[in-house]
Amino acid sequence: MSSKNGVYVFCVIPEKELKQFGTVCLNGEVGEIYTVHHQNAAMVVTKVTGEVLPDRLNLFAHQQTITNIMKQYTLIPMSFGNVFHSEEDVLLIAKHLNPEFEKLFLQLKNKIEVGLRVIAKQEWIDQEMKNDTVLSEWKAGKKDISNPATFYDQIDLGERAQNLVLHLQNRVEEEIYGPLIELAEAGKLNQTIPGKILLNAAFLIDRNNEGAFDQRVNDLYESWKNQVDFKYSGPWPAYNFVNIRLRIEGKL
Repeated sequence: MSSKNGVYVFCVIPEKELKQFGTVCLNGEVGEIYTVHHQNAAMVVTKVTGEVLPDRLNLFAHQQTITNIMKQYTLIPMSFGNVFHSEEDVLLIAKHLNPEFEKLFLQLKNKIEVGLRVIAKQEWIDQEMKNDTVLSEWKAGKKDISNPATFYDQIDLGERAQNLVLHLQNRVEEEIYGPLIELAEAGKLNQTIPGKILLNAAFLIDRNNEGAFDQRVNDLYESWKNQVDFKYSGPWPAYNFVNIRLRIEGKL
């Protein structure tokens, strides 16, 4: 939601004292970052003018602010774009969601999120297709599917290709995601791009276990580096393990 003049919410931290966290630039205007409190929950906010659109600078300012505060606090991140009419509305949300905030503070204490994308190398996909006689003939151009009479052959090819991708995804989930989830507090499988991104996962890990988790990622990469590339990112706030925005939108 938005208004001409409003209060933008970045995150929630466990803090009773009023705090300031420098400044932030949203919509091209610089504002102070400060807290609005209810009991042990502090909403980290700034004042804004107009709707905060998801352009590159606003998105970067949102993420950078949360990342900086994450260095000092266990926090509950808000997704981009939560603007309220006034501090009173922010306080109303803090009061309403306070029991949930308290539970989340306990669950997220000393936790971070990391992400892993597993991207298939084209030469591996090509080799896997060669292992299937029908797909191999099609890939080599020996199987003509341009003729309408081959309609059912085209269906068969589509099913074979789809099954091949599903097989590779299942293998990656079992042999990469499986060993990693053993070291994580929680995990989430996000949407993939069939035939390209075989795994798009987020993990919630304890900071004390970060070194062991990183080492397992490295070990798995060494085993798989000829077939796939890893895109390992973080630490991030626990975006994939907190669902607050919809609860807020439903109240104001």
